[in-house]
Amino acid sequence: MEGRANPPGEARARRGATVLCRGPVEPLVFLANFALVLQGPLTTQYLWHRFSADLGYNGTRDRGSCSNHSADPIMKKVETLTSHWTLYMNLGGFLVGLFSSTLLGAWSDCVGRRPLLVLASLGLLLQALVSIFVVQLQLHVGYFVLGRILCALLGDFSGLLAAGFASVADVSSNRSRTIRMALLEACIGVAGTLASLLGGHWLRAQGYANPFWLALALLIAMALYAAFCFGETVKEPTPARLFTLRHHRSIVQLYMNPAPEKSRKHLALYSLAIFMVVTVHFGAQDILTLYELSKPLCWDSKLIGYGSAAQHLPYLTSLLGLRLLQHCLADTWVAEIGLAFNIMGMVVFAFATITPLMFTGYGLLFLSLVTTPIIRAKLSRLVGESEQGALFSAVACVNSLAMLMASGIFNSLYPATLNFMKGFPFLLGAGLLFIPAILIGVLEKANPRPEFQQFPQSP
Repeated sequence: MEGRANPPGEARARRGATVLCRGPVEPLVFLANFALVLQGPLTTQYLWHRFSADLGYNGTRDRGSCSNHSADPIMKKVETLTSHWTLYMNLGGFLVGLFSSTLLGAWSDCVGRRPLLVLASLGLLLQALVSIFVVQLQLHVGYFVLGRILCALLGDFSGLLAAGFASVADVSSNRSRTIRMALLEACIGVAGTLASLLGGHWLRAQGYANPFWLALALLIAMALYAAFCFGETVKEPTPARLFTLRHHRSIVQLYMNPAPEKSRKHLALYSLAIFMVVTVHFGAQDILTLYELSKPLCWDSKLIGYGSAAQHLPYLTSLLGLRLLQHCLADTWVAEIGLAFNIMGMVVFAFATITPLMFTGYGLLFLSLVTTPIIRAKLSRLVGESEQGALFSAVACVNSLAMLMASGIFNSLYPATLNFMKGFPFLLGAGLLFIPAILIGVLEKANPRPEFQQFPQSP
């Protein structure tokens, strides 16, 4: 009614709620990953076909010639150039992201999760815009690296995930946290599956430009959702300076300050475990499209779309498997089962020379992603409520380091091993996964003291 005076508390609430609704963080993660997965394989294929055109190679378009010439030197040069430029993009983004994601994640503990989500959304939007210019105007492929760096400066996808997981920890109880983390990761998987299926078919029908335009539109919608629809989960956001060493010190203090017995040791070792899992996951992901494009598989864009969709399905199947296995097993042993299937999938990839065997490898990964939400939940329980943003920015830093290692190792190793065993990087990944399997088992036996319990008890 006109003229009615609102109580001060209500006025403050309305000023703080210039958001249109109090939406959850899951739609943001869904839209971001849909846009990224739509662009990822397309960028690799664009580089492949761009270098193929420059060098006069058309082997992937002629499947007969692809399967008959196993030692084509031009094809190997195309593979090497594509692998190296993928490495340059990842190096540029991850080196910048090591600084920005940790700074912004710890900052979000003070100012709230929304500012970080908005900045990360804008960074992803800028990267998509640069990619469109490269594809439409046939600019030098080095501009892909520029787009990656601009995205990293504003937080990148790792910063968005840090804010997302921290917001889930803000509102979940200790009992429900593992499944809530898995649900957020399932959003990543469902988005990736849909984007992969759409991207492969769309590329065949209309070329590279239109999928990038769709990614841009989704990222605009995502930025608007983050700014006006996301419901802030930090109870009392307070203004704080962004560029200060205090935020980075809070990351160091997580691992150095005294705390309940063994919890900080567990924090470090669980971080090492997730580092190894993420290294193998993203290292294999970096080279899978290239592995499938080249001999002897010689997949076209449609098959690559199906493969990328199969690669993201474990996000959903792992959620369902986790929910079922939690009824009869502790989280630790569910994680061990997931690692076992991951190892088997990597071994099959290493020896896959035909399409059915490749999809068998994808099928074996159906529980491979139960490990990361379990470790994230365990990490979250080891710190206090006011440290969640710092924790997940530290995890984002670990992820960035893992991605950097993955890019360096797998993208350098793949062209170096083409002459004697193309699948060797996958065998290496399988071996590396034994490290987190051992760490998780040892940490379970160590049985730390009860973790922090001061979180909300509603799911």
